[in-house]
Amino acid sequence: MPEQKIHADLVHEIELVLRQISKEVRRRGRELLSDFNITPPQFDALVYLHEFGDLTIGELSAKLHLAYSTTTDLVDRMERNQLVERVRDKSDRRVVRLHMMEKGTDLIERVLAKRREHLGNALQFVKAADLQPLVASLKEIYTHISD
Repeated sequence: MPEQKIHADLVHEIELVLRQISKEVRRRGRELLSDFNITPPQFDALVYLHEFGDLTIGELSAKLHLAYSTTTDLVDRMERNQLVERVRDKSDRRVVRLHMMEKGTDLIERVLAKRREHLGNALQFVKAADLQPLVASLKEIYTHISD
C-alpha cells in the first residue's frame, strides 16, 4: 500500500476517534455540569478565570469567542450566583476585572476533579507505558492544529 494511502487512512481513523472522544467528553461534561447546576458557557468562563486569573470582560470575551454583550450577560448571571465579582484594577481604576470568588473557585475545582476522575476511569484500561507517548503525541497534534 502506498505511503500516501496509509497516511490518509490513518488521518481518517484518527479524526474519527478524536471526534468520538470529543463527543463523549462533551456529553459527559454536560451531565456533570447539570449535577453542579452550571451551564457550559459558565464552566468555560470559570476555567479561563481559574487558569489565567482576573480578566476584563473583553479579555474573557475574546477567549470564549463570544460577543462582548453575550459575555456581559454571562458574567451578570455568574455574579448573581456569587461565582465572580467585578473589581477595579488597582493600577488603573478605569479598568474592571472579573475576580473568581471562593464559591466559583470551589465549584470549578470540584467540576474539574469529577471530569478528571471520569477520564482516569477510562485511562485505567490503557497500559501505563503507553500513556506518556500518548500525552506527547496529543500535545504535538495540538501544537500544530491550534491557532
